[in-house]
Amino acid sequence: MRRIDAAIIGGGQAGLAISRCLSDRAVDHVVIERGRVAERWRSERWNSLRLLTPNWQSRLPGYRYEGPDPHGFMTMAEVIEYLQRYAASFGAPVVTDADVLSVDSAGARYRIETTNGAWLARHVVIATGYSDLPSVPRMAARIDRRIVQVTPSRYRRPEDLPDGGVLVVGASATGVQLADEIHASGRPVTLAVGRHMRLPRRYRGRDILWWLDRMGIFSETVDQVYDVEISRSQPSFQLVGREDHASLDLSILSAQGVRMVGRALGADGVRVWCDDDFAASTASSDAKLALLLRRVDRFVDCNGLADEVGGPEPFVPCWPAALAQTPGVLDLRAEGIRTIVWATGFRRAYPWLRVPVLDARGEIQHVGGVTPAPGLYVLGFHFQRRRNSAFIDGVGADAAEMAARIALQLDSRRADAAPGRGLGNHVCF
Repeated sequence: MRRIDAAIIGGGQAGLAISRCLSDRAVDHVVIERGRVAERWRSERWNSLRLLTPNWQSRLPGYRYEGPDPHGFMTMAEVIEYLQRYAASFGAPVVTDADVLSVDSAGARYRIETTNGAWLARHVVIATGYSDLPSVPRMAARIDRRIVQVTPSRYRRPEDLPDGGVLVVGASATGVQLADEIHASGRPVTLAVGRHMRLPRRYRGRDILWWLDRMGIFSETVDQVYDVEISRSQPSFQLVGREDHASLDLSILSAQGVRMVGRALGADGVRVWCDDDFAASTASSDAKLALLLRRVDRFVDCNGLADEVGGPEPFVPCWPAALAQTPGVLDLRAEGIRTIVWATGFRRAYPWLRVPVLDARGEIQHVGGVTPAPGLYVLGFHFQRRRNSAFIDGVGADAAEMAARIALQLDSRRADAAPGRGLGNHVCF
């Protein structure tokens, strides 16, 4: 069993980011990955998916996109290659094909058992990602077994689905993209719409994420928002990364022929009950978008940018033509719907974590990534320290701060353990 200063669980963007930061500080560490580098991008994403963020926004510690298309959107193959090159750029100490079996306290260290070795580490960083496991509602268990049910992690392309109609549940980024792609394949699509955040792909001649980055919205910290739990619970943006930089929202989908219904409330056999909140959720999304665009306009005026960007564009509310035709109950058999796609977000599970840091929901308790257990951290969570903590472009700042904390604690412990000095009452984190 190897002794090491730090063990990182997860070889995706978060794990590699802190590996680079620890390498810069000469901290002896290992990156433990269940599969290959960027495994989730390899095996849990659909074929046509592209990043929602422009390529220029792919910035990691000591590394950034320098290709020919900074304003484009990477394909999944390009994301995998990008992260592989990043790992190779600093010789990340990644151990692949190492499923974590357990993480236990072992005195002042943690014992990590995997299918490919074991380690004793003073510090452990759990960087397994915020989008870990699909969050499928309980109603799914009550659906007739003849209806095929899939999650985005298992979906690859429309051709893999049965012929017939498809119900997509969830209208955030994933839901609208899958509804668009599946409908384009010729299958009738019904979209169950809950809370969502509508965004145009571009505004005033610039990518909408350029504005959020320039205005400092992405770098806002947990201390700068009114209620961080409310901010963390916001749905993901309705965005799509396309070569033509087109927008995608409910009005566009409706015009294409996608039918809209309210939020899915429950199910029994071939019936799915839908809420009557469609108008309210759409109006709420419109209101938030209008406020954001006004904020952009004020930013332009206050910073004298009017000559550098386009003029303000008229705000068009999103009122899909199908608004008045949303049924309260969907009869899947009568509607010819043979597939349900649960685009209902993600949850996290840690069956291997035997350190008492989980709350009643099974989530790891932490403040800015620091858990109640000394030396145990999480990284890459949604709004962990900043709005973009879970982004490729944002995890680096959190990783740098966490690496500095780990290095400081290691240096402090070594100083206290130097000849002639005792540990005394020093607490090692």
